[in-house]
Amino acid sequence: MRPVRPNKPKKLNRAPRARDSICPVRPSPRLGRHHAGKLVVADDVARTRAEAEAAVAEAKKAHDRLIEAIDILPEGIVFLDSDGRYILWNKKYAEIYNRSSDLFKPGARLGDTIRVGVARGDYPEAAGREEEWIAERLERLFQPKGRHEQRLSGGRTILIEERLTGDGGIVGLRVDITELKQREESFRLLFDGNPVPMIVCARDDGRVLGVNEAAAKHYGYSRAAFEQLGIRNLQAYESEAPWAGEQSSEEQAARTWKHVRADGTLIDLAIYSRHLVHNDQPAVLLALMDITERKRAEARLAFLAHHDALTGLPSRNLLRQQIDDKLAQMRRGSEKMAVLVLGLDNFKSINDTLGHAAGDRLLRGVGKRLRSILRQEDIVARLNSDEFAIVQGGLARPDDAAQLCRRLLQAIADPYLIDGSSVTIGATIGIAMAPNDGDDAEKLLKNADMALSRAKNETRGTFSYFENGMDARAQSRRRLEIELRDAIQRDVLRPHYQPLIDLSTGRITGFEALVRWPHPERGMIPPSEFIPIAEETGLISALGRSMLRQACSDAANWPDEVRVAVNMSPLQFRVGNVLSQVMDVLKQSGLPPSRLELEITETLVLEKSGQVLATLHALRALGVRISMDDFGTGYSSLSYLRSFPFDKIKIDQSFIRGLAANREAQAIVRSIVSLGKGLGVTITAEGVETEAELRCLRAEGCHEGQGYLFSRPRPNVEIVALLNAQCGADALDREARVA
Repeated sequence: MRPVRPNKPKKLNRAPRARDSICPVRPSPRLGRHHAGKLVVADDVARTRAEAEAAVAEAKKAHDRLIEAIDILPEGIVFLDSDGRYILWNKKYAEIYNRSSDLFKPGARLGDTIRVGVARGDYPEAAGREEEWIAERLERLFQPKGRHEQRLSGGRTILIEERLTGDGGIVGLRVDITELKQREESFRLLFDGNPVPMIVCARDDGRVLGVNEAAAKHYGYSRAAFEQLGIRNLQAYESEAPWAGEQSSEEQAARTWKHVRADGTLIDLAIYSRHLVHNDQPAVLLALMDITERKRAEARLAFLAHHDALTGLPSRNLLRQQIDDKLAQMRRGSEKMAVLVLGLDNFKSINDTLGHAAGDRLLRGVGKRLRSILRQEDIVARLNSDEFAIVQGGLARPDDAAQLCRRLLQAIADPYLIDGSSVTIGATIGIAMAPNDGDDAEKLLKNADMALSRAKNETRGTFSYFENGMDARAQSRRRLEIELRDAIQRDVLRPHYQPLIDLSTGRITGFEALVRWPHPERGMIPPSEFIPIAEETGLISALGRSMLRQACSDAANWPDEVRVAVNMSPLQFRVGNVLSQVMDVLKQSGLPPSRLELEITETLVLEKSGQVLATLHALRALGVRISMDDFGTGYSSLSYLRSFPFDKIKIDQSFIRGLAANREAQAIVRSIVSLGKGLGVTITAEGVETEAELRCLRAEGCHEGQGYLFSRPRPNVEIVALLNAQCGADALDREARVA
């Protein structure tokens, strides 16, 4: 409803007479004095009336201008008299209270319109307490104390501000803050329900003005307790506020701070800050991202970049830096420094038999013992799976390093308790002395490692000093590796075959393919020299493939009843393509699978790999025979016979050498032969060199024999002649029997 305008002056219903004219009339001289006075009064009245009409018109214009001015305001405006009656209001006021605007009339009481609105349900807050709510509203109307909010039906919220005028009237301001409240509610929901810890702080002194549940839970304080805290109380040390230095309310920054929880534990936080206004005061919203675990992970990665993850000891990279630092600090003169490389003896066997977890615990135990007997300034590091390095400076003579080695070996030799079992292990040490054996970390470690290799080859469980000749031997080994790689690529290596003899008939049942390397300058290089190099460098896989291919190709031209045995390295099985290699070679050579025998060592079965066992079963299903080589030299050999059904067991030559005069060896051979007969497995004795050994084996019932007594390994050309001779002898024997 439009505001009511003031009443206009009533129009005259009669036509104006001459005397009503406001035009001045000069009195006629013929009129009497009485009539002249009346004319003067009429003039005054007319003048007054004209002035009044002009004033009314001017007031109307001012009123209209006021109406136009307040109508364009975005806020609702209302003017009330001292009794709370409507005088004037604008369009926005009528729009805000559109459900009650039909009641707005000049002279109507605001209290009456409120009461009607309550009855209509315009004020949800009054439901159930109507009279009490009306009384509170009227008290605020006549005794204004500041702004307050009012909820209307439809979910709108109105901000009300009312003030008294000088004559006791009331001026009221209404602002629709529904969208603002919705944004505040959205912010509240985002703030309170946000899983990210958030805190609102006063910008000036850091007082906590608000905190969401996630922050209270993360810090361990109740939300009420937070009101007593300032953001500085949460910081682990004195520093500036997280938002210090920000230049504008639009700026958002991320800084890292260390805070303290209620229980005293420290946490690392990435704090994002945003300036805002909270309850009319400058404030800052802080979003807290806990990066404690990330910091720990970063610290862990930084640690692991220079330390061994298993033992926590320095790694090789850090060790080199520490050695170079010590070399730089060494005083001129007679002072010496020892660099030791310590290798555990037979660690792989312990790792294989007890499991990798037990092996890891053993390594940690070794590391702790080494650290415990060294001085604070000494260095101990882990180089690889079973090797450690020890550095000790301030030595007067090389014998001081020998004393250190004895203490280290004695400490390591004491039993370790692992998973309730007592485990013992030995060690061997190589020593390089600075400055005589090297003036930098890399050279000292290399020379100490060469000294270790010498000690392991000669006498394990002791220590050895580096000697200049060792470097020459190492260079020779490196040259041999290069030449071996070239020989494998050029297919220079050849198989030689040693016969397997049936001890009951003396006939050849098959041949074992043994690799030989004819060197153009050094002649025939023994396998004992190049096989370890091939295994250490990974060349054994390529070498094994070459021997398998050549052996099958040669055997395909032998008599049908003669088999060929080929040794397979565990490394070939770890590569994972043995089955496909064997199938391809058999197809290319035309050799029946039943004539191929693959010899593996106990080390391969020790791994108990599902992939390895699956490959062995697949090969056996193909028709290939599987033989266990060097039986009796490993750990718990009998238990491995349950892992896979072998076709043959080969007794290691260490049990055959001197068999005739060794009762213990005879008992072992007797047991193995008996076991083989019980399992239906062929038993072959390796390294038979004397007639006495042969008689013992025949007496024990051993099935096959192999060794220099029967034949040395021969090239394929000689094998063909040998087989032809056997065939000729068989033919003569048959003719003799027929005759």
